[in-house]
Amino acid sequence: QRRSLAPSQLAKRKVGGDEEEEEEEEEDRRLPTTRKRQKPVSETESGECYRSPFRKPLSQLTNRPHCLDSSQHEAFIRSILSKPFKVPIPNYKGPLGLRALGIKRAGLRSPLHDPFEEGALVLYEPPLLSAHDQLKIDKDKAPVHVVVDPVLSRVLRPHQREGVKFLWDCVTSRRIPGSHGCIMADEMGLGKTLQCITLMWTLLRQSPDCKPEIEKAMVVSPSSLVRNWYNEVEKWLGGRIQPLAIDGGSKEEIDRKLVGFMNQRGLRVPSPILIISYETFRLHAEALQKGSVGLVICDEGHRLKNSENQTYQALNSLNTPRRVLISGTPIQNDLLEYFSLVHFVNSGILGTAQEFKRHFEMPILKGRDADASEAERHKGEERLKELISIVNRCLIRRTSDILSKYLPVKIEQVVCCRLTPLQADLYKNFLRQAKPVEELKEGKISVSSLSSITSLKKLCNHPALIHDKCVEEEEGFMGALNLFPAGYSTKSVEPQLSGKMLVLDYILAVTKSTSNDKVVLVSNYTQTLDLFEKLCRNRRYLYVRLDGTMSIKKRAKIVERFNSPSSPEFIFMLSSKAGGCGLNLIGANRLVMFDPDWNPANDEQAMARVWRDGQKKTCYIYRLLSTGTIEEKIFQRQTHKKALSSCVVDEEQDVERHFSLGELKELFTLNETTTSDTHDKIKCRRCVNGHQVRPPPEGSDCTSDLSQWNHCADKRGLQDSVLKAAWDAAITFTFHHHSHEEQRGI
Repeated sequence: QRRSLAPSQLAKRKVGGDEEEEEEEEEDRRLPTTRKRQKPVSETESGECYRSPFRKPLSQLTNRPHCLDSSQHEAFIRSILSKPFKVPIPNYKGPLGLRALGIKRAGLRSPLHDPFEEGALVLYEPPLLSAHDQLKIDKDKAPVHVVVDPVLSRVLRPHQREGVKFLWDCVTSRRIPGSHGCIMADEMGLGKTLQCITLMWTLLRQSPDCKPEIEKAMVVSPSSLVRNWYNEVEKWLGGRIQPLAIDGGSKEEIDRKLVGFMNQRGLRVPSPILIISYETFRLHAEALQKGSVGLVICDEGHRLKNSENQTYQALNSLNTPRRVLISGTPIQNDLLEYFSLVHFVNSGILGTAQEFKRHFEMPILKGRDADASEAERHKGEERLKELISIVNRCLIRRTSDILSKYLPVKIEQVVCCRLTPLQADLYKNFLRQAKPVEELKEGKISVSSLSSITSLKKLCNHPALIHDKCVEEEEGFMGALNLFPAGYSTKSVEPQLSGKMLVLDYILAVTKSTSNDKVVLVSNYTQTLDLFEKLCRNRRYLYVRLDGTMSIKKRAKIVERFNSPSSPEFIFMLSSKAGGCGLNLIGANRLVMFDPDWNPANDEQAMARVWRDGQKKTCYIYRLLSTGTIEEKIFQRQTHKKALSSCVVDEEQDVERHFSLGELKELFTLNETTTSDTHDKIKCRRCVNGHQVRPPPEGSDCTSDLSQWNHCADKRGLQDSVLKAAWDAAITFTFHHHSHEEQRGI
């Protein structure tokens, strides 16, 4: 029989001896197996109690409860229930969640992120309190640090950290008491989108009061950038938040989404960020004006420079005090446009429109007048300084020189291309027939004068663009059809008939054959893009095209595909009017500006598409100008220090305001004897007979107003192999470049 090895059984057997064990075994065999006698194991025949040395004796339990009064009993129960919750996992040391289970955390409130962590970006720091004040302060109302999420602060560059702090101070009314808006006016490529995403995420999650500052935020942008904003939020926040992007759909569907967005309430809103285009916002503004939004961000905010348009008025009627306006090309000289932008973000800091005009605009304009007295000039300067001091409290602007630390070199080159004989003949024929200068003698600018400007600009691009006018013999083009080659047809592109198209053809051919670089072609006219398409089909270049006819969803897809290193497309054709703002085309590192725009901001925006974060190659910007023509006059107007940055020739009154009669007459001339009219006017002291003969003095540029032209050279000075090859191909042009390795002298 199997014997128990329990300590109590071993002790019993040792004391009782072997005889007793044999008797028990004999008796067990006689009894039935189902009715075996159970003998107590704890007592012997002598009645003594044996205890195992390995076990402690058990105390006897009684059913009689201890006599406790009610207060002792309640205290006993509370001590049991107040034990903290413990995770039933051995050695668990992880977080216990943001909140205790039904129990309010005791002690002082704490910030969402550690303000003392290395590299932490602290936007708000509570005032230091003395020991006496710490005893008196209400723990439930003590302010806490506001710290940017480390996920974002780790990727912010120094200038971006400074920008986030500035934005937060403005929208929380710490820079200007009572005002909650600001203008983010950094140049293109400095990360304005990332800074604003950081601001939104911080306001949605924390504040000095230990709760979210806002419930919802709205981003209003051009239609081509809606998807880009959505992708940027996903990129930097990694799924921590689900934005609502509206870039299409029926009116009923859009209204339903907007109503759902506005009806969201509480600390954890499912979709706290709305991304919408200006056009969609204007059409559905009524649905968005029924509630309140904590923050509104207006991308490419220079669209709001006219306070009379519907978009401005619809946005201005939103129930939100916190407003951020983003613009890489702020208006610097037009005071009315300046007032509109500042008034939108911080209503009242410059007074009403009438007060602003009386106190600032009139004295400043009088002081800048050529016939102003010394007193008027002095008063104008004082009012201008006063205006700048007010505006700079809510405006931050950094230049792209900062990017030279993080991005590869960018080389901008101005290529002056001679007109072909056909272009020159058509140009002179037009000036003889249309006589735009004579129409200006009375001092009044006619519609035909503005039309003449457009015709000359198109002729500089390619004679094919004005061929229809020659066929119809419009004013200025009578008999011009005879100047075209025999059998000429617009169905095929002939690069040899245009000086700029000839240079472009060589640039594309050399780039394609000698490198794997991609090229962006930018023009103001869709007719010019049509010529580019014909050239690409003729040369068998793969290309994509973005203009105003393309849908918003398709724009985002082709940009993403073009930027992919594995995409076969060689050329990206871009209409500066449709896609010049905000697009990221880092898949290409060469950009050709085929024609200049009256507004330098448009050209700057378009040229900044390739030199952005993520670019790995040296960038080359080619600005093509027709030598001695109206294009050089436009370029001179852009680069002259005293030119208005907002100079736009759209309406008659704009031309009259920004151009004198003499300047307008000069537009309608052709200088055939120069290699570059602009270079002649800057009086460059470094060139003799068109050749650079000595380096500039250290720390100086060309001694002229057009100091952007800080390098002038012949073939020996060319740094770009593509232009060297074009020069070797006997194309006549001059060039001027400026590299971001050097200090920019503008």
